[in-house]
Amino acid sequence: MTSKELLYVEDALGHEKYFRTQCCETVSKLRDERLKSFVQELEQSHSAIFQSFYGLL
Repeated sequence: MTSKELLYVEDALGHEKYFRTQCCETVSKLRDERLKSFVQELEQSHSAIFQSFYGLL
């Protein structure tokens, strides 16, 4: 993996970590169960993407 590719993966990991954190914070503030469920699914999706990028390292 080139240094530029490694920087891309590191950047992508940071973005996915941020998205996961935002989803977790948002879920704790939501009252509507359907919306809460949707945001939890987004968090799981970002967690899977994070793991995929992490697996590249």
